[in-house]
Amino acid sequence: MFSGLVAGILWGLDTVILGVALAMSEFVSTEQAVFLAPFVSTFLHDACSSLWMLLYMGVKKQYKNVIRALKTRSGKFIVLAALLGGPIGMSGYVAAINYIGPAYTAIISSLFPALGAFLSYIFLKEKMTPLQLGGLLVSIVGVIVLGYTPGGIPEGSNLLLGFGCAILCCVGWAAEAVICAYGLKDPDITDEHALQIRQLTSAIFYGVVILNVLRGWRFTVSLVPTTCMAVIALSALFGTASYVFYYKAIVKIGAAKAMALNITYSAWSIVFALLLLHTLPDAKSIICGVVIVAGSIVAATDIKELVGKKH
Repeated sequence: MFSGLVAGILWGLDTVILGVALAMSEFVSTEQAVFLAPFVSTFLHDACSSLWMLLYMGVKKQYKNVIRALKTRSGKFIVLAALLGGPIGMSGYVAAINYIGPAYTAIISSLFPALGAFLSYIFLKEKMTPLQLGGLLVSIVGVIVLGYTPGGIPEGSNLLLGFGCAILCCVGWAAEAVICAYGLKDPDITDEHALQIRQLTSAIFYGVVILNVLRGWRFTVSLVPTTCMAVIALSALFGTASYVFYYKAIVKIGAAKAMALNITYSAWSIVFALLLLHTLPDAKSIICGVVIVAGSIVAATDIKELVGKKH
């Protein structure tokens, strides 16, 4: 549970720092930059993350084990999870924002832990008590209220396509954790091996497929020598650490509970925005933040274990 909570805290920090990068002039100076920003920033973030993991695995002398893990059946499941959670899930998220706006996208995408809990029950036989499910529901409601801002759907929107993309995002993020949990049942694959495979797969797919389709390579290369790139690399460092703890939580407490703790990043990002950017939260943000964290802890806590009773 501690690993899952730390994962949420670090992802909140990653989110705030990446937001700083996206607000820099390089990403807002032209219409092309604004359009490409979500895709290019995600590619650079995952590429930097894979490099941070390569450095980390090099220090631990695990390169051969990563290659060996990639060749296994479980390793291929990790690749599938990476594609579902990274390029497919994130692309669906970005497209949904474009078609139906951020408010409705936030509501639908925030349901991924609930879908993940259902998929975990079906495929991994992970069970959650009624109290834990209640905590998950409370946390998700907190995320929805926090993320929702009144506003119309963008003019000329394709509602059917937009909601379809948001659902694709929700399914992709939920399936990623469940498939990763399945792959990590293999004793020959550690959570660190899986993370290296995940980030490398996501970065390669973004670079080879998505950036080529969008013709975004020239813009991407132009960012490399800028301060903006350094900020993205810093955010990726915290994002990588977040994923390390997230994958550890998946192994230790299961995909459903790990996802419940991971969505606390919505609350922690408020704290880091205050500390780093001096952005004062309003009453709604504070209340929702407390609700999200409290609900997630209840969702991931085994009450019997907490009070010292035997199962």
